[in-house]
Amino acid sequence: MEVLPVVIGILALGIGAQVLAKRLRVPSVLFLIVIGVIVGPEGLGFVTIETFGGGLSTVVGLSVAIIIFDGAFHLRREKLERAPQAVRRLTTIGAAIAFVGTTVAVRFFLGTDWDVAALIGALLIATGPTVVTPILEVITVRDHVETALEAEGIINDVTAAVLAIVIFEAFVVGGAPSRIPVGFLQRLTAGIGIGVVVAVAVWYLLVEVKAPAGDAPQIARLVSLTGALVSFGLAESVFPETGVAAAATTGLVLGNLDLPHREEILEFNRDLTLVVLSFVFISLAALIDFGSLLGLGLGGIAVVVAVTLFVRPVLVALSATDRQFSREERQFLSFVGPRGIIPASVATLFAIELEAAGQFEAAQTLAGTVFLVIFLTVVIQAGFARQIAEYFEVIPMPAIIIGGGRVGRALARRLEKRGENVVLVDEDEDVVEALRRDGYTAVHGDGTSPETLREASVERAQIVVATTADDDANLLVSQLARTTFDVETVVARVNEPGNVDAFETLGVRAIDVASATAWSLDNEIERPALAHWMTELGEGHDAQEITVTASDLGGSTIAELDAEIPDGVIVAVIARDGETYVPGADTVLEEGDKVTFLGREDAVGTAVRRFHPHD
Repeated sequence: MEVLPVVIGILALGIGAQVLAKRLRVPSVLFLIVIGVIVGPEGLGFVTIETFGGGLSTVVGLSVAIIIFDGAFHLRREKLERAPQAVRRLTTIGAAIAFVGTTVAVRFFLGTDWDVAALIGALLIATGPTVVTPILEVITVRDHVETALEAEGIINDVTAAVLAIVIFEAFVVGGAPSRIPVGFLQRLTAGIGIGVVVAVAVWYLLVEVKAPAGDAPQIARLVSLTGALVSFGLAESVFPETGVAAAATTGLVLGNLDLPHREEILEFNRDLTLVVLSFVFISLAALIDFGSLLGLGLGGIAVVVAVTLFVRPVLVALSATDRQFSREERQFLSFVGPRGIIPASVATLFAIELEAAGQFEAAQTLAGTVFLVIFLTVVIQAGFARQIAEYFEVIPMPAIIIGGGRVGRALARRLEKRGENVVLVDEDEDVVEALRRDGYTAVHGDGTSPETLREASVERAQIVVATTADDDANLLVSQLARTTFDVETVVARVNEPGNVDAFETLGVRAIDVASATAWSLDNEIERPALAHWMTELGEGHDAQEITVTASDLGGSTIAELDAEIPDGVIVAVIARDGETYVPGADTVLEEGDKVTFLGREDAVGTAVRRFHPHD
């Protein structure tokens, strides 16, 4: 069969799967791997290992470079600082436990030689952005959980690829096993070094070489993409399987530099990632040999059980030890660790080389075990990630905003910047589409309808805000939220001052637009410095409130609290028994007090997470 119709068919099916996944709120990799099986040799035979000849590994390699680059580009320093200890442990102690635990499980349950078991163990360290990114696109988790999953996927992909090739050369091709640590560091250093050099070159071209104004965004997108591919290709020409390290490094460095047209680059990378992800997953899924999988027997199932239900929970328990991770979040991380493209592509390459060397049984065991773990973890862990998240209740309670106009959008931007799970509701389909294009979660429908509110998950909502220009609509929304769905906090925009009493009778926090505007103007006249500072909340500055619990702060003085919070943040006010006042250094905190932190955004966030990890 000609290659062109196959490629077009794969891309069409892949994009269709992406659209369907977004509609159903299911990770796209589940559909992609099922499609791959259907069109592969075990199904319709549309795609076989002979379809692409020897070019598949090259195409997969370049696709992986794009996916890894995109994932690393998102890992900015401030994001990594949300869970620094967990990231360090997942990529060191966690990776080591995954390697050793998987190796022992393969050796014990499948009876392979230690060299093949170690090779499989190295490959299955990886989770990877190819499976993590689709999961995080359809479920919302708190920032530190998202950071842990993303960083683990990127960094452990690199570790798995480099360690696997070193073990393969030492044990299978022939060499000294004692040189594995040296070979690992040598290749890792080479990949990182090349990635840094290419990143600096890309930065120089984008910042110092002035492009024509009209073409600058397009040039920025193309230069950054070229940087990812060049770093991958250069590293692969020096040491095989180090291209992943180079592409990841290039993305990580560029992502943390001040680049022009950063948002355009991000959007372009994400769109391109969806395309290549579709192609790679369907193509590789088509290469699954069910004969090899079934040939593993119960031993293969035992390996999957050991890796997913024992090794993974142990490494998470020893890695996610930060107090900000709740027990439920650790459980979620324990049951969501699907394997992705890196182990699949490298295992295919190694299996071919093993067969060429006459080691047919080792080749079948390697490919069969790796693909079995990938297939089952993608189907179960990635496919049911939303259900797992809901079972462990790790999806933050949503803040629902009725009205996607200027007020609703501005409020959503501020809430999302603080890490809230925001859902916007609007009855104008064009407004909803615009919100979705800008990355917001939006529901199309009448906000005064109970069915629409249920679709927006009002039964789980922590807060409902009515922001429309119609007081009658806002009042009906407030009434439904308070009386029908028992939402604890309801806030409403009131456009006519005479309507405030009707809202307050329902126990709704009513924001009188006229009074709020007058208050803002008065502040601008009488206290301009404070007014300017307040307008920057969420843009470098922040004010957040926590409730004192006996276990954390009850009985402490303000002086003791000040000693535990970072520089750049102060305790502004305390609310107690309906009164709000500025505390003194010797004020003793009581359970139930509401403490407001004021200061730099990062410092306020650190203070809140120190005492209320899940706020």
